[in-house]
Amino acid sequence: QAQLVESGGGSVQAGGSLRLSCAASGITYGYNYYCLGWFRQAPGKEREGVATLDRDGSTYYADSVKARFTISRDNAKNTLYLQMNSLKPEDTAVYYCAARTLRCPMRWVSAPSRAYFEYWGQGTQVTVSS
Repeated sequence: QAQLVESGGGSVQAGGSLRLSCAASGITYGYNYYCLGWFRQAPGKEREGVATLDRDGSTYYADSVKARFTISRDNAKNTLYLQMNSLKPEDTAVYYCAARTLRCPMRWVSAPSRAYFEYWGQGTQVTVSS
């Protein structure tokens, strides 16, 4: 059974750092070919795409996180990461990892589409205090 499990969330002061992890199981065959992503959802807001990573290493970052967040993957461990630096209170949200057993689109129309991804984690809370 396909499963994505996030970890690494928590509470941090503004300017701090966190690293989120997303371990995959049940869908690990061909994991290195998947389109992987991180989304987040703040209270009262839509879930938004934060970053995506394709099989060839190409990445997408939302403007709000560029130069602060880094998405990466360890194919040997079937694990996706999100390194978050210089955190701001507006980064407070539940963070979700997602996977699609195909490559990412050449270009997202405006932002990563939730509908594109087949598998989702349960989410991990990130809280940034000022």
